[in-house]
Amino acid sequence: MIEPKPPAHSRDPHHGVTLEAMLTGLVDFFGWDELGQQINIRCFTHDPSIKSSLKFLRKTPWAREKVEGLYGFMLREQARQSRG
Repeated sequence: MIEPKPPAHSRDPHHGVTLEAMLTGLVDFFGWDELGQQINIRCFTHDPSIKSSLKFLRKTPWAREKVEGLYGFMLREQARQSRG
């Protein structure tokens, strides 16, 4: 009998992280004002909320990619700060 291989660990920093968790982390790290400056989209700059932002991001692939990219940057910054 062949033993199944355990799942390989993903090197993707977004693996298993929900969009809501990413957005919440970004808001905690940057705040809404800075987040709106980093990614200039209306759901971050005009009466922002997690709920309205998630609704927009789930329908808009280019905006979601920007959020994922900024989330990766945030993780690298946090790692750098913890080493320094």
